Amino acid sequence: MTEEIQQIIETLNQVIKDNSVPRNIRRGAEEAKNIIQNEKEDIKNRSSSALYILEDLTNDRNLPMHARTTLWNVVGALETL
Repeated sequence: MTEEIQQIIETLNQVIKDNSVPRNIRRGAEEAKNIIQNEKEDIKNRSSSALYILEDLTNDRNLPMHARTTLWNVVGALETL
């Protein structure tokens, strides 16, 4: 795994472990993390699928602002892959 992907996974883990984040957001972050870790798929497909999930999560009105910023950072990192 590249360093960028490892950093994305670590950042998603922070969101997943944050109890101030609603459960549905943590589940979505977990799903995006699992997609990114699936090395059987091409990185472009993985990042595209994860982006779709994360962009949907960032529009959730129940998402705390600190988690929204974190997810936006992950989205930015995925777009560069």
